[in-house]
Amino acid sequence: MSAILGKKLGMTQIFREDGEVVPVTVVEAGPCPVTAIRKPDRDGYSAIQLAFDEVKESRISKAEAGHLAKADAKPMRVVVEFRDAEIAGNGDGDDEDGEVTLGQEVTVADFEAGQKVKVSGISIGKGFQGTIKRHNFGRGPVSHGSHNVRAPGSIGASAWPARVFKGMKLPGQLGNKRATQLGLEIADIDADRNLLMIKGSVPGSKNSIVEIRTHG
Repeated sequence: MSAILGKKLGMTQIFREDGEVVPVTVVEAGPCPVTAIRKPDRDGYSAIQLAFDEVKESRISKAEAGHLAKADAKPMRVVVEFRDAEIAGNGDGDDEDGEVTLGQEVTVADFEAGQKVKVSGISIGKGFQGTIKRHNFGRGPVSHGSHNVRAPGSIGASAWPARVFKGMKLPGQLGNKRATQLGLEIADIDADRNLLMIKGSVPGSKNSIVEIRTHG
């Protein structure tokens, strides 16, 4: 599995040579320096830690700055670990077997058009919503004086158990939580501008941070 961090810029469309129109989400991905390498014999699990989104040093804590300095990385806003990630060696001091090294940069050049990816991010928040919008409930009748138009209806509690069970589909907060979209495909890559064009939509609002992993 290859992985990279990026910023969702928005959606557009590209045209294939045969005239096909492909809707894509444009993600500014990387370059992401490797800031830590987790190994099973030392840490109990295998993972690669990547950083993204350069900021002023005053915007992060001294502990964060010190951690990034160990990898000769610039101050970065976001640090994420990817378990069981495989990143190809870039020939810059790597071992012959392509082992990842601290400070190595991951870029969009490590990906290929046509690769299957999954994208994780914080979904767009829609505030407090009712059951029709949140859970796709059907509405009640609107004729003969019915007042049960968009109400959730009976929720099952009576004299026993005289309470509402946990986990029932009721009104509440919609969105603004981690979501992962599977089955996406890289439609095109612009290595000069660090852009990935991913076919379809991905979770998150504009300028939000997303995690991109290959799969399948």
